[in-house]
Amino acid sequence: PTSAHITAAPQPGRFRYTLDNNVLTPEQRQFYEDNGYLLIKKLVSDEDIERFRKEFIRICKKEVSLPGAMIMKNTALKSEHGQSENVVNKVQDFQEDEELFRYCTLPEILKYVECFTGPNIMAMHTMLINKLPDSDQQTFLHPMHQDLHYFPFRPADRIVCSWTAMERADETNGCLVVQPGTHKESLKPHAYPQWEGKTNKLFHGIIDYDEKGPKVHLVMDKGDTVFFHPLLIHGSGINRTSGFRKSISCHFASSEGYYIDVKDTIQEDLEKELQEMVQKKYSLPAMKLR
Repeated sequence: PTSAHITAAPQPGRFRYTLDNNVLTPEQRQFYEDNGYLLIKKLVSDEDIERFRKEFIRICKKEVSLPGAMIMKNTALKSEHGQSENVVNKVQDFQEDEELFRYCTLPEILKYVECFTGPNIMAMHTMLINKLPDSDQQTFLHPMHQDLHYFPFRPADRIVCSWTAMERADETNGCLVVQPGTHKESLKPHAYPQWEGKTNKLFHGIIDYDEKGPKVHLVMDKGDTVFFHPLLIHGSGINRTSGFRKSISCHFASSEGYYIDVKDTIQEDLEKELQEMVQKKYSLPAMKLR
């Protein structure tokens, strides 16, 4: 068996969340074990990021057809700006776009992904986020949540998100906010947050979330990439600038994982909401979350 298989299961006195393949230093492995995330500076080149940005603009202008992708927009801005970068805040499930999907195949990304998933890797969920300038209505504030809430596959410890800043991200434009160490906790019930202002579709947050917990704002420069566990509690703030805050991400999982049936679990409500969305948009019969 490979070294990745040897350490794939938690062992007493061994690392649980990372695999032994000589990519991460012992200090990096311990940081991820303790905190549930690891930031790697300048991992993706400016050239690649510029290519992703240009493709996103083409998608905004409808110069590209993307089967299976979900293009999310702020419809309130459409009359003012038409279909443009000023309106589109997310391209989700871009796996059919050859240019954007290159992100998921970059050797420098996969080198690190393998430290968490093992050598047999599947790209499970893709997003390019364009956080638009916001107001006090908190339209694009993403409440604190766990990504595993959206995933009907396991084991959680062999799933990792790769999230790359396409420009500087800090507190002024709504950088990622993480709660270190929460990857060691269980999956919590999620729902729409009870706050004033509009909440975007499927932007669920943890019910009765304790705002007092310690948080870290991940200040990142262009090309910086953070890898984090699907149970890590995280979110993002408001973009208070006049510009955009773009990022590109992919959730990877071990292809040796398995699907679960979410019926009678805390993920069942998510499945019902997605079923309603699919029926409304595509007139398809009810289907499972998986």
